Amino acid sequence: MKNLRKEFPVATSTTYINTASSGLLYHSLVEYRQQHDQNFLTGGSTFRAQQQNFLNTVRTTISDFFGNSKGMTALTPNFSLGLNTILHGLHKSKKVLVLEHDYPSIHVAVTSKKFEVYYAKVDGRVEEHITEAIKKHKPDIFIFSLVQYSSGISVDLAYIKDLKVLYPDMLIIADGTQFCGTRAFNFATSGIDILGCSGYKWLLGGYGNGFFLFQADILKQITPEAYLEASKKAEYDSSYTNLTARFECGHLDTFNFGSLLHSLRFLSEIGVSNIEQYLGKLGEYTKNELNRLHLLDTTVLRRKTHSTIFNIKGDQKLFEYLMKHHIITSLRGPGVRISLHFFNTFEDVDRLISCLSSYS
Repeated sequence: MKNLRKEFPVATSTTYINTASSGLLYHSLVEYRQQHDQNFLTGGSTFRAQQQNFLNTVRTTISDFFGNSKGMTALTPNFSLGLNTILHGLHKSKKVLVLEHDYPSIHVAVTSKKFEVYYAKVDGRVEEHITEAIKKHKPDIFIFSLVQYSSGISVDLAYIKDLKVLYPDMLIIADGTQFCGTRAFNFATSGIDILGCSGYKWLLGGYGNGFFLFQADILKQITPEAYLEASKKAEYDSSYTNLTARFECGHLDTFNFGSLLHSLRFLSEIGVSNIEQYLGKLGEYTKNELNRLHLLDTTVLRRKTHSTIFNIKGDQKLFEYLMKHHIITSLRGPGVRISLHFFNTFEDVDRLISCLSSYS
């Protein structure tokens, strides 16, 4: 992984441990983006003539990358827009279960649309709390982030798979924005009905691109009857009326989705399994070092597995202290959040620990 580090100028000039806030651009992606706009500059509308074929390539690549060959893939500028599109089409009598302190876009989306909303606690026993909440409230829909953006707690994938077996009629919608790109993942066998993701974080795709994966027949089930009826009567091209058109309405930017395509190919060349293995070792090392300084909540320490997102005890003063020492983090929730990707090294962690040890 060290050989890849030179692709990321920010990671070589600072200790950048902030991917959970924003992924980085890298040299070959910038070269692609420059060439894209150069071709648009000289080609005008002729450059866009093959956009549908190109966007189909993007969809196919996403499907292959995440194991969604039998389902549908829709392109969307970000997770939040896609989730709101889904929720707009569901009857407001539905009962929705979410996790406490999950991503604000999830909470705002469900509460603003007047669903009956219930909450499951997030701590070291999050899976048990989800089960208890389902038994008590019997929700129609469960919406959650695979990895919690503030604490880094990751919901057990095997648990979700078992959950779908136990509650086959409950619609399971997952936000993979803090997950996709960190582990090998097969959507078809995951037990998740719908997975959405923004591409600007761990997938390193830059801003303005995202996608939603749907298991077979799920997209039709969540499409409003009024839309289905109107589409039957419309005389327009199917790209305006098909099941994915609700998510892909208007023009899609080949610059943004081309960037995602480029990064998926980049990650595939590295090997997602290689990334997962490396991040597992880096995350465990970071966890042990932070624990040595007594900076982690016991909630994280109780978990058998954890992501590479950690929230350490600290405040604005600590955040500014780290920034002064060129260590880039974020203030989130109860403390300072750090997050490491494959371009980070064990030396980055040592530098953070040394700085934290000197802090008073």
